[in-house]
Amino acid sequence: MEKRVRTRFAPSPTGYMHIGNLRTALYAYLIAKKQDGDFILRIEDTDQERYVEGAVDVIYNTLRIAGLNWDEGPDIGGPVGPYVQSERMGMFKSYAEELVKKGHAYYCFCDKERLDSVRKAQEEAHMDPMYDRHCRELSPEEVEEKLRAGVPYVIRQKMPLTGTTTFHDEIYGDISVENSTLDDQVLIKTDGMPTYNFANVVDDHLMGITHIVRGNEYLSSAPKYNLLYQAFGWDVPVYIHCAPVMKDASHKLSKRNGDASFQDLMAKGYLPEAVINYICLLGWAPTGEQEIYTLDELKQAFTLTGISKSPAIFDGMKLKAINAKYVAKLSPEQYAEIAMPYIKDAVKRQIADEALLCHVLQPRTEVFTDIAEQVDFIDVLPEYDLEMYRHKKMKTTPETALEALQKVLPVLEALEDWSADGIHTAVFGLIEQLGVKNGWMLWPIRTAVSGKQCTPGGGIELCAILGKEETLSRIRTGIERLS
Repeated sequence: MEKRVRTRFAPSPTGYMHIGNLRTALYAYLIAKKQDGDFILRIEDTDQERYVEGAVDVIYNTLRIAGLNWDEGPDIGGPVGPYVQSERMGMFKSYAEELVKKGHAYYCFCDKERLDSVRKAQEEAHMDPMYDRHCRELSPEEVEEKLRAGVPYVIRQKMPLTGTTTFHDEIYGDISVENSTLDDQVLIKTDGMPTYNFANVVDDHLMGITHIVRGNEYLSSAPKYNLLYQAFGWDVPVYIHCAPVMKDASHKLSKRNGDASFQDLMAKGYLPEAVINYICLLGWAPTGEQEIYTLDELKQAFTLTGISKSPAIFDGMKLKAINAKYVAKLSPEQYAEIAMPYIKDAVKRQIADEALLCHVLQPRTEVFTDIAEQVDFIDVLPEYDLEMYRHKKMKTTPETALEALQKVLPVLEALEDWSADGIHTAVFGLIEQLGVKNGWMLWPIRTAVSGKQCTPGGGIELCAILGKEETLSRIRTGIERLS
């Protein structure tokens, strides 16, 4: 019987969810969900020096907003908890002692001074720094004597000295390393706490993890992990090591470089669904031409064979283009719900027709932070050059614009139905009466009421959005300036 697929995302709470980290969570989630398996959240908080207050909430919020809901975790529990590594500390030492009994680990009593001098000598000899295995062959009596005397110790993994260790990765295939190159890594530190590498293996086994997704910087650690699994007689999980997400050809994305986190992208007005869609494509290629996927569609489409060995370069323009497609697909109600806080933040005066403003903004929104500069004319008519009334295609000049505004002003002053439809009927009736081209009338109106060349919507919509009083005031101002 096939094992139930169980994957995990095991972040450290350092206060920042960078894009590569979120992609790891996404791939782990998709692998589990494609096969109706379990996605587990485990918080690895043992590195207290890097712990950031509130960072666990950042992890929860990011995954929830992204739609990556976990089946087991610190907040909801599950059958193999606790799901916070610092709450699991008591169990690791007994596992390391079991390895000592089996001959796969040993007590090491070397103090810091000795280890530093060994390292210094190796550096001077241009050797790779490595523990010299000084305590590896201590007799049981010597070990017992030191333990009784209370000499501080660590427990180290006893690596095979000859032969090779081979492990399989779903992306990179079979990889073999010479055992002679493997350091006898520390499993339990002098304070009795496990190292990250040891705790990881034990936790993954105890939680029944079948597939492990992580960055390819861990490829070099995989042989050590495999030897631990074999030493315990445990099943080795399926490895999926992913190439990094890069800022450019030579720089990884990083907080230090000021690169965007998921939180930053949300603050910049991206939709979480679009970000998740784009992140999935960073290093994974679908089989067909489709590139816009809902999370449910990704669960069906995602395959390990589509993951690339090459680093993926984060392309802000591509993300923006994908986000624009998601914005375009929103219903008017959905768009308005998201857009209105951005509009209200930018516009302080009353908007006569909010629904119409949203309607004209939606096709011009790539990210929601685009809105502010598109609506800045609503509060205050900006200063503008009268040459803006000159438009070659519309066949307008400042002189014709003055004539157009003088003709339309009394029509608009008399208008009772101040809606987009009402304004449209009145203005186009005047255009027909005068026998002029549409642009001859519409361009001056648009310029007079907005003071901008590019606006969401044309002159008719802008009049309806601004309201009657403000529109007439701006047209009168235009006439004064052109006279």
